[in-house]
Amino acid sequence: MVHVPDSLVWELTKKHTSFMNKKNGRTKRTGSVKFSVEKGNAKSLSLFKFSGLANSKAVDVACTADNGAVLVTKTASKAHSKPNKAIVSTPINKNFRRVESTINKETVLNFYRPDLKSAVLAKYTKVYQANRRAKGITKPVVIKKGRGKN
Repeated sequence: MVHVPDSLVWELTKKHTSFMNKKNGRTKRTGSVKFSVEKGNAKSLSLFKFSGLANSKAVDVACTADNGAVLVTKTASKAHSKPNKAIVSTPINKNFRRVESTINKETVLNFYRPDLKSAVLAKYTKVYQANRRAKGITKPVVIKKGRGKN
């Protein structure tokens, strides 16, 4: 398979892809927002920085069927002609601090897309909260009773 530059792939797919959802704003000032549901897109925005299709290196967090999470990384190695082998999934089901250190090791310390660290951590936080809600382990909401009332 021929190597194609990431910027060329982005120019070809940025306006028309099956993963894109366009949401129009209510007024002329708000404009429209383009979301993307592709694999490897950490923020679900249709931008070159976050694109899992256009970038040869991509990082994402995904939910699993058993209310767990998986760190998905796209490799830019020898598997460029075999898409199934190009994606590596790392299960991240430990406590939050361990998962945070795992994400840090996979992105920043490994020199693999350190610019996506905050986006991946933010997405993992939301996935973690959703999985806790699905398992029924949420903290009870404290009811505010007002001043002087116990």
